[in-house]
Amino acid sequence: MLKFLFRGREKEVVVETQRQNFERIISELNSAIDGLPVKPRVTLDPVTGHVELHLPEQMPDEALALPAPTGGINDEKQETPDAVTDAVKGEVA
Repeated sequence: MLKFLFRGREKEVVVETQRQNFERIISELNSAIDGLPVKPRVTLDPVTGHVELHLPEQMPDEALALPAPTGGINDEKQETPDAVTDAVKGEVA
């Protein structure tokens, strides 16, 4: 009945040291940066140890997306369902 709780227990759990964990994360980050056509500027804050990536305003894949609609016919006042119902009944709002 509770087999789903104990499934996967046969697998050996791999425990990483902090060094292995950090090296894996940096390797994954470098792989992700290698795939970018526009490389970010990387800053390391020596006080906090935090890493910041300074990316361009728009990445190449975002430039391929359609821009958000601005102005146009759809910006006019939209009728509410009540206004439509009143119009069908012959009442004028």
